[in-house]
Amino acid sequence: MLRKIFIFALLIALLTACAPASTPAPEFEATEVPATEEVVVTEEPVSTALTYTDGLGREVTLEGPAQRIVTLAPSLTELLFAVGAGSQVVGRDDFSDFPAQALDVASIGSTYGALNTEAILALQPDLVIAAEVNTPEQVKALEDLGITVYYLKNPITFAELYDQVRWAGTITGHEDEANALAESLSERVDAVTSAVANVTEKPKVFYELDGTDPSKPWTTGAGTFMDTMITMAGGVNIGGVLSEPYAQISVEEIVLQNPEFIILGDALYGVTIESVVARAGWGELTAVQENKIFVFDDNLASRPGPRLVDGLEALLAILHPELIAVP
Repeated sequence: MLRKIFIFALLIALLTACAPASTPAPEFEATEVPATEEVVVTEEPVSTALTYTDGLGREVTLEGPAQRIVTLAPSLTELLFAVGAGSQVVGRDDFSDFPAQALDVASIGSTYGALNTEAILALQPDLVIAAEVNTPEQVKALEDLGITVYYLKNPITFAELYDQVRWAGTITGHEDEANALAESLSERVDAVTSAVANVTEKPKVFYELDGTDPSKPWTTGAGTFMDTMITMAGGVNIGGVLSEPYAQISVEEIVLQNPEFIILGDALYGVTIESVVARAGWGELTAVQENKIFVFDDNLASRPGPRLVDGLEALLAILHPELIAVP
């Protein structure tokens, strides 16, 4: 009897274990609306890289405004100081002597012939600026050393000068100063242009670059900045008859054209008004007879920088002093 009770209980336990589990009633859940994802706007870093095509047709890129600059020509040194970037000039050529502060900058020596690349490398420049007075070979020599070099061609017009002033401001981070300077230079040139607008009598001008040989001194021909400046200042450059931009002109040609003004750009090298008067054959020139021989700072014409405007104003004062407003 006990055995039957045990077997019956065992059967009940087995049946209970094998019975299917009850399914819970489904619960109604509110539809879950996914939270609006927060949109994170990632701003792309603004590139400060500056890329230009230089006078040799090379693409030159700077990561940002140059902070350590070596200039290879006086005009370039003057340009950077003029836009307020003088403190960023760490090296300059031997002839860079303006403004006076430029003389405090380390010199890398002469740029005629091979450059002193060791001196340039020692200054750790992030930019070297070359001019037309420098050669493509010099540029390549610096590039081969891993130095970034920009070759700046000489401006042909005052408009190009203004553009170069603005460029100098951009590559040095002095845009405001450069824009103000360009505007000021433009206004001064416009003033000269307006002053000579009604001039009908334009005197002939002989501009002397080198009178070492008085029988055939060097002068400036057509297409040079001095030729342009003489014309803009209300004169006629007798050297315009020459086929070369810089050439010697015979004393016979000078006498034939008979200039009314002689301007001595070579006064910097010791040529004096008295020495010109004493030259054989020059006494019959109108300029000599009327004492219209003038000393001129050739740097205001031969250095293609902001001081070209100073040169233009100086020429106007020489050729047409009656047009200069008296304060």
